[in-house]
Amino acid sequence: MKLLPILQAALLAGTECAFSPVSAFGVSRNRGTRQSSALHISSWGTKTTPSSLSDEANKSPADNVQAYLKTPEAVEARGNIDGTVLVSGLVRSKERTDQVLFDLLNNGESAFEFETIVAFVDDIAFAKKRLLSRSARYSGLLDKLDFVEAGVPGGLPSPSQLEGVKSWVAVFDADDSDDLVNNVNDVTAVVKQTGTVENIAILAANAANLDSTDEKQIVESLKACGAKYTMVAVGELQDIPEGTDPYSFYEMGSSENTIPEDATFSRDEAMRMITECLQLEAGVNRALSFSKVNDVNATEAKLIKGLREAGYARPQEVDHMLRDGVSDYKQAIADFMEKNPDYEKGYTSDVWWEEEKFQKSVRKSALRSAEENQKVKDARVEEIEKIAREWAKREYYKQMMAGTVDAELSEESFLESVWERAMFEGDLVYRQMTGEAMDADAELEDFQAKQERKKQAMLKKAKSELKEILEEENLGGDDLNEKLDKMDANPEGAKQA
Repeated sequence: MKLLPILQAALLAGTECAFSPVSAFGVSRNRGTRQSSALHISSWGTKTTPSSLSDEANKSPADNVQAYLKTPEAVEARGNIDGTVLVSGLVRSKERTDQVLFDLLNNGESAFEFETIVAFVDDIAFAKKRLLSRSARYSGLLDKLDFVEAGVPGGLPSPSQLEGVKSWVAVFDADDSDDLVNNVNDVTAVVKQTGTVENIAILAANAANLDSTDEKQIVESLKACGAKYTMVAVGELQDIPEGTDPYSFYEMGSSENTIPEDATFSRDEAMRMITECLQLEAGVNRALSFSKVNDVNATEAKLIKGLREAGYARPQEVDHMLRDGVSDYKQAIADFMEKNPDYEKGYTSDVWWEEEKFQKSVRKSALRSAEENQKVKDARVEEIEKIAREWAKREYYKQMMAGTVDAELSEESFLESVWERAMFEGDLVYRQMTGEAMDADAELEDFQAKQERKKQAMLKKAKSELKEILEEENLGGDDLNEKLDKMDANPEGAKQA
């Protein structure tokens, strides 16, 4: 596994982009001799234990994303993201350095293994002033960085300038849809003339003016270029940190969806998306239109927030989203609601004794003979009752030997007095035998708390009834209330009275 030294990672923390804390990539099957760097983030964990039968675990995936998500796993990277990569369309503005994308391509914890990163620019002298920074020196970017000047300002590299280039990242700031369609056509035409470009990644900003027809033309042009393609289209770029807002996307040319006219997108996030799609196998031959999600209750927003809280690094997050993340999440919610139709009423099918089907069976059972009652009981309840009786029998003899119960108390009377606790113990044992999720300590604590509340309610009711009787017979005296209060504080004294 290739890991960045601690000192170097600390210095990189001050750069303009945030990197994954550890490598999140596995090996593509066509990767050749590249060694595995599979990620195991078990120490990060999730906020709830998957096997727990807590209230959180019983919630719908819509309300508890953590119960739906798996532990972060290594993701599959492309097998040909090495050699030389060329970046065009950047380092033209005096307001920013555009170093973010170059840092991402050079990130030591990414799957990229580029030996040379070429900045194709309009003015080499200007570009060097923008990119030859202290952070570039510390990160090792200067050791890989090279510059090539365009023949005309804003021009694309020629086939000869692309000689030896394996991956090409082209960035466009579209003025109108025709310009962007023509730009993509120009890129694919140059790629066809070269024999070395294997990956083409296009980031198109201000793409809100594209319609579905334009998108279909772009996709057809990319399909015909002969290289693995990736395209990310976004709205107007804004200088806000990456990861600030959740996002959604759709496949370009697959529907009548278009980017809203007033759509905006983080510049750094756009750079992140194009580079993640370039290095992920899930991003191969994908043309995607990204939009910022403003509704915190949107499915995409909930899922992305859940992924980040579960410890997913950015490559793992994007890979999950690209691989039908939203559609699978929606299906999981639908499956849960189908399985638990009474969820909105406050309980799930895991709480089997609260279901109407079982309650109806219990009500009918009370009206039938013992023979009929045996027929309608399901195997689960019958087994739990069997275990409960065995528990009660053992408890009876244990307490008889210890002298904690009246010696004249019969076994059946004892069974009747502890039946609720016996059924609780039987249910626990049954679920343990069948491998069902359980938390014995927590459930016992909850059961005892409920029993105590029930006991207090019964004492309060008995006290009220006794008071009425004594008052009717005029037997309580003037200090009746005081005597009853003492009975609450001293139950043994109450028995003697």
